[in-house]
Amino acid sequence: MATPSLLLLLADGRFPAGAHAHSGGLEAAVAAGRVTDLSSLEAFLVGRLATAGLVGAAFAAAAHRAAASAESAARSAALARLDAELDARTAAPALRAVSRRQGRALLRAGRTIWPDAPFADLPTTPGGAHQPLVLGLLCAAAGLSRVETATIAAYGTVTGAASAGVRLLGLDPYRVQALLVGLADACDDTAADAARAADDPPERLPAAAAPLADIHAEIHATWEVRLFAS
Repeated sequence: MATPSLLLLLADGRFPAGAHAHSGGLEAAVAAGRVTDLSSLEAFLVGRLATAGLVGAAFAAAAHRAAASAESAARSAALARLDAELDARTAAPALRAVSRRQGRALLRAGRTIWPDAPFADLPTTPGGAHQPLVLGLLCAAAGLSRVETATIAAYGTVTGAASAGVRLLGLDPYRVQALLVGLADACDDTAADAARAADDPPERLPAAAAPLADIHAEIHATWEVRLFAS
């Protein structure tokens, strides 16, 4: 049984998985003039939560479910299907690379903290497994529930970008924090929807898309100078 402190530790942006180095697409949106102030940042976060947040949370919850399989072969097969389906939902090559890079970083932390967790059952796809799959196994190893796992995933999609907004736009951090508090119910609702969806087969998991975010990610990847990795 996990303690509330474990949930907080895994949701903390200071957890050593490299999340602080990513803006969730905000840097490119700011450069394009689409996010300029607190109001447009809020719209960006709402859209991100409804797309990347929902998809990532559902796949993390589904990986958590797969972790409960008694046999390694069953876990491996389930995780391989999830990895392939999440890859298909990630249209931009730059975002696929970012997800796998973050997955590697999270996996390194997970193996250090929970060495007996079944991380060996993750797919051996070049570049490593997608981050939500690693998160699902890590949270299962920590004793967190499926809903708690989805909450961490959904929460991370908005808090990282919000923090980047303070740095990129010079916004008042107190007002940005108030914005996040205002999104708390939406974050919880997204996590609950994602946890319920995890009972579906991988091909029926949420596939919400954000084409403009994909375009921004590809443009951002070409920059020689940038503040954030994505």
